[in-house]
Amino acid sequence: MVARKPYAGTERKLILGLDLGTTFAGISYCLLDPGKIPQILPVTRFPSQPPIGGDSKVPSIVMYDGSGMARAFGAEALDEDVKQVAAREGWQQATWFKLHMQPDAITVPRADTPIPPLPRNKTATSVFSDFLGYLLKCARTYITEHYPGGDALWITLEDTTEFILTHPNGWGGSQQAMMREAAKKAGLVRGMAGRKRIHFVTEGEASLHYCILNGLASGPLDKGEGVIIVDAGGGTVDISAYHKTSNADDEVTRFGEIARAECLMFGSVFVGRSARRCIEAKLRNSRYLADAEEIAQRFDESAKLKFRDTDQFSWIKFGSLRDSDEAFGIINGQMKLPGKEVAGFFQPSIDAIIAAIRRQKARSHAHITSVCLVGGFAASEWLFSEVKRRLGEIGLDVSRPDSNVNKAVSDGAVSFYLDHFVTARVAKDTYGTDCTVSYDATDREHRARTKLTQVNLAGERCLPVGFSAILRRDVKVDETKEFRASFGRKARDVTHLMDLEVDILKYTGFELSPRWMDVDRDKYSKLCAIKADVTNAARNLRPRIGPSGVYYQSNFDVVLSFGLTELTAQLAWWEDGEEKRGEAEVIYDGGARV
Repeated sequence: MVARKPYAGTERKLILGLDLGTTFAGISYCLLDPGKIPQILPVTRFPSQPPIGGDSKVPSIVMYDGSGMARAFGAEALDEDVKQVAAREGWQQATWFKLHMQPDAITVPRADTPIPPLPRNKTATSVFSDFLGYLLKCARTYITEHYPGGDALWITLEDTTEFILTHPNGWGGSQQAMMREAAKKAGLVRGMAGRKRIHFVTEGEASLHYCILNGLASGPLDKGEGVIIVDAGGGTVDISAYHKTSNADDEVTRFGEIARAECLMFGSVFVGRSARRCIEAKLRNSRYLADAEEIAQRFDESAKLKFRDTDQFSWIKFGSLRDSDEAFGIINGQMKLPGKEVAGFFQPSIDAIIAAIRRQKARSHAHITSVCLVGGFAASEWLFSEVKRRLGEIGLDVSRPDSNVNKAVSDGAVSFYLDHFVTARVAKDTYGTDCTVSYDATDREHRARTKLTQVNLAGERCLPVGFSAILRRDVKVDETKEFRASFGRKARDVTHLMDLEVDILKYTGFELSPRWMDVDRDKYSKLCAIKADVTNAARNLRPRIGPSGVYYQSNFDVVLSFGLTELTAQLAWWEDGEEKRGEAEVIYDGGARV
């Protein structure tokens, strides 16, 4: 456990961690009180959800009527009365909608396991926004009912509340931009100033914070050994590796990422889909085929997590004692599945997790000894036992929380804001920009592109297909460190140099030092564009003489910071010997191919 200091602020402040997952969502919060030690708490009441035990998760489901209006969320959408109305009036259900926001690089593992389509005239961002609005309403209701004078309290907090949204490891700037717009549309914040109160953290990093707070893998971490965090969720499995970078004498505890984080599309929903295909195939010629959907759902709700032995049958209860047909495995209202078949449903996910952990171990900057398994899928007895067994063979110890694995990410999101344990991360891809390269006749790769040469305004031969890498994949980045590269632009008319705009590109190929835009062309995508008004600097440019007349040259730097969970990019230039910078604002375009 990490001891927090009392809140030093002078006014109350609310921190909300929203974990909108593929299949379930959770909310955690912290009400900061001046002079009091911050405490992270879960929201445990949701509409139409049984209050017994205080569940800290709610299904990520939205029901839309024919006009496109959201009519039911979460547990409400599973209410029998709502189902009857939905069937009668032709409502449409949105599930797994988060997966429609995934980058192209993260793909569904099987072609026969498609992501459910979105309702008519709905985008993934609009559904995401609707559900964020629902979560905000749930948080407001819970907090106003939980604290004396709750309504008045909320009014004083709502314009200063900090929101921490979680997302899979593999998501980047484009997805964060969509989430930010969804949050704004949902009413979480208002105006440009309010956008600064929206923060992002990867599910892997949030899970690390949860593990630290709950003393998981504390022994290895305290020794400076590496620990892999596996957040096994409904849609994705996020895998990250960290070690402690601070010393025992340091006042603040700090950790750093030691390998490139990964995101696998092998969450628990794909186990359920495999089970459904198997159940439908077994019942195809039986009178129970119409019950296959319900049986698969019951498997998802119970048998999937309880299964633990390939030598035993897995029993799925769905009907009454009168329901029996032994030829199809139906006995007294239950369907039995051989343990070896059930284990097969899990195998692709287990294999993918083991392979990713091996990659993390091989790439790591530190010696890794332990694995911590969290997330809803971590509650599966079979997943845990198999991962533990197979990793034990290569000397890795595997642990998981005793309970509350579902709130690991939302709790960790709030801790990310409060505690900020991670100060160094590893670049997942290579980032840079396209550029013109001076032609070098002694360079074989230049000679191979001789036909592409151009002559610039200075009379120099150059190649317009270069790529300048500003930050390379697998480089460890302290969050305060900047990466920069210098560039120049030429123009006959100085007014053409008064506004600068540069595209920041991402390279996802296998080249360690990519140099050319005409190689692996499909591996480059536009991440964002950065702009700056450099009118004053341009007015002071001196004319130069080239072979074809007068021209002007503007010099500037591209400055990137990747240490935080959000990318920041700036242009830097010089006026009267002083460095100036443009706004650290990025313009995301959805990762369009170059």
